[in-house]
Amino acid sequence: MDAQVFLQSSFNEQTLKPMVLGVGGSPRKSGNSDVLLRHILKGVKSSRLETQSVQLRDYYYQPCIGCEKCRKDKICTGLKDGMTLLYPLIYQSRGLVLVCPTHNYNITAWMKAFIDRLYCFYDFENTRPRKWSTRMQGQNRKALLAAVAEQEDEYDMGFTLEAMHRPLKALGYEVIGHLPVLGIFDRGGVKKNEDVLAKAEQLGRELATALKS
Repeated sequence: MDAQVFLQSSFNEQTLKPMVLGVGGSPRKSGNSDVLLRHILKGVKSSRLETQSVQLRDYYYQPCIGCEKCRKDKICTGLKDGMTLLYPLIYQSRGLVLVCPTHNYNITAWMKAFIDRLYCFYDFENTRPRKWSTRMQGQNRKALLAAVAEQEDEYDMGFTLEAMHRPLKALGYEVIGHLPVLGIFDRGGVKKNEDVLAKAEQLGRELATALKS
């Protein structure tokens, strides 16, 4: 069966699981974002929920090209790339964790392209301005966000957390927590900060609890 046909036929509320998908947006392998994601999911797993993690750097996918084919097809058909592998995981997981370093006051290009490609989950009415809804609403979806910045002032983290929060909220997720981590740049340096790692695991447990309620 064609991958797009499979995706279109498989997307229904019955396929949702109390599973948590972790998505890493860092281009740097074994960096601080990877460590944080691992500890957040460790907290989720301690509450006996299934988890899966992906690193966006491992997938080849393009940014949204604005072809609008998804308005009719209800999934991205304008591009056939690595996002085709990610869509089923996103849709089937009630929980979502996004972790991203700060690049120039914002999320990385990998995370931005990933979020933009979630546009295919929106439905639009033929009005001006267009009213919209999403096919992820009303499904008890929860999300958790974490970001890392080298500077010590939260101002220098810029829009990183907000750039992840607003799109997920619009899609229908309840964002239950943020974890800003400041003053760390060296690869894996966050491993030395036990307080941050403990907070990451605690937030993972809180996400699991929210998904079970």
